[in-house]
Amino acid sequence: MFKKILVANRGEIACRVFRTAKRMGIATVAVYSDADARAPHVLMADESVRLGPAPAAESYLKADLILAAAKATGADAIHPGYGFLSERESFAKACAEAGIAFVGPPPNAIAAMGDKIESKKLAKAAGVNVVPGFVGVIDDTEHAVKISNEIGYPVMMKASAGGGGKGMRLAYNEKDVREGFEATKREGLASFGDDRVFIEKFIESPRHIEIQVLGDQHGNIVYLGERECSIQRRHQKVVEEAPSPFVSPEMRKKMGEQAVALSRAVGYYSAGTVELIVSGADKTGEGFYFLEMNTRLQVEHPVTEAITGLDLVEQMIRVAAGEKLAFTQDEVKLTGWAIENRVYAEDPYRSFLPSTGRLVRYQPPTAQDTPYGAVGGEAYVRVDDGVKEGGEVSMFYDPMIAKLITWGNTRDEAADLQVAALDRFELAGLGNNIDFLSALMQHPRFRSGELTTGFIAEEYPEGFEGAPADAALTRQLAAVAATLTARQAERGAMISGQLGDGVAAPVDWVVKIGGAEHAVTLGDGAIVDGEAVRGSVEWKPGDRVAVAHGGEQSLAVRVARTRAGWTLTARGAAHKAAVYSPRVAELARHMIEKIPPDMSRFLLCPMPGLLTRIEVAEGDKVEAGQPLAVVEAMKMENILRAEKAGVVKSVNFAAGESLAVDAAILEFE
Repeated sequence: MFKKILVANRGEIACRVFRTAKRMGIATVAVYSDADARAPHVLMADESVRLGPAPAAESYLKADLILAAAKATGADAIHPGYGFLSERESFAKACAEAGIAFVGPPPNAIAAMGDKIESKKLAKAAGVNVVPGFVGVIDDTEHAVKISNEIGYPVMMKASAGGGGKGMRLAYNEKDVREGFEATKREGLASFGDDRVFIEKFIESPRHIEIQVLGDQHGNIVYLGERECSIQRRHQKVVEEAPSPFVSPEMRKKMGEQAVALSRAVGYYSAGTVELIVSGADKTGEGFYFLEMNTRLQVEHPVTEAITGLDLVEQMIRVAAGEKLAFTQDEVKLTGWAIENRVYAEDPYRSFLPSTGRLVRYQPPTAQDTPYGAVGGEAYVRVDDGVKEGGEVSMFYDPMIAKLITWGNTRDEAADLQVAALDRFELAGLGNNIDFLSALMQHPRFRSGELTTGFIAEEYPEGFEGAPADAALTRQLAAVAATLTARQAERGAMISGQLGDGVAAPVDWVVKIGGAEHAVTLGDGAIVDGEAVRGSVEWKPGDRVAVAHGGEQSLAVRVARTRAGWTLTARGAAHKAAVYSPRVAELARHMIEKIPPDMSRFLLCPMPGLLTRIEVAEGDKVEAGQPLAVVEAMKMENILRAEKAGVVKSVNFAAGESLAVDAAILEFE
């Protein structure tokens, strides 16, 4: 077994590998950029080595610096994590030449599967179902249009070396191809150093299902069931679960055997994932097609660990050290249900725009140690993260903050546990998607298992405005708001030196939530609008979370004081609750509401980023839908379009300038 392992990565995946390495008694080495000098993964490792400046191209993507760090620290193995150099054939070769074990597959397998065009040819030869499409090199936009017309719309344009949702464009017609082909090439070149693009048929009502494979260097390969990853936004996975609510045992066997056949065809070992696109309308079990093979550990590997009881990082390390798999295919058992939600630094209330900045508050829900090697028993929560309170989510790297994983005996139990855990997730200082994730977990369509990759676009076509609250939840929140205000009043009455004997806190309150008023009387529990709300509230002034006990489940509510009451965040939405005495409520009804200023005359920058292009000039007439500017953020090009016809009055920024959120790029007459 290895004595010392270096992780050529950062954030939560570096911390994840270190946890297993420490449990196995292996010394650890972290590498870091200037932006990560005090990051948790650096503090967790036994040793750390600086690579260079913050941009990945000058630090985490510098293979020579990483190899030098391994040699300097005496590391005899390198785990690449995911992203960065994890799927670079040249890096795996360089490790071998340096006499350092690469904790991953052999270089030839990385090369074979890393090129999406070549991998489809290999998959077809291995007897794997493939999506109809053009797998050659596309010359230019006209060639792309011709191919798309022949395949039939809709089509998907993908960068050959792409991944992580970057370098992908969906085209429903010829106009979309002409607009998107060059942008796809540019994204491929900027993110992966390769501008080749391929085009394939887009499967409608598709489900994204992937098979986890694991092989050793002695020819043994097994599959560890499937993961359902259909809930995506802009081709980036948001929710993953294992097993899939769609896949039957017969279908699982067919998918798994094809995945193993493909792995065997390229001499694969270590952990890998064969991604499939599955027709949700096909009930025969035959409607699945090969998308790509990821020759590395996946972000969503914890859900497979949860239902199999296997530590995939440990398995990768043992395989890299030359050990045989300690189990056969027949010994792989799937138990219970696991769900993973990705907590991102993005604002779902502002079209999911990326958010960067300092984590002013970061308190994840209480988690349990993952019981590797044991499945079944009590449901549990697991948090995989690589951040800490006071740290920063940088513009240089992926905006994922943490992964929240729950395991239960049933799918509903795992989803209920997600909702309860998300309610207790305290995160402040930047935009985050916690409310959105909670809304997904409660959505009737999610609970039914009727998922497709279009789920988010179909269910939230006008954007996200918070999960709807039913009457029972609203009554509960009104009771909580009144209770918190009464507690504050009780505390105020305890201050010494006041005139008189003090005033007892009122029991009657009026709570205004979502424009509606609710009469609340406190006592043993509360009476809201004439209906009893049983239970008690666990909270004292200064606490950031109040817990309402009563009924079948406790309700955790994140609380923040406002001038007139509270902001109560629970069950996927933030609720403004104004709390008044009955007399003050009567007077408040006569107050004039302040109208926010009209900003419709401006094109506002929706996120911090780089203005790469301005498409119009002062005095130009524009039509609805016309591109006005392009802002690059998180390595993605975002085209800003006109919402309505108008005339440009002024252009306030030039291409190449950095923009803050809400910067007024253009003004219209």
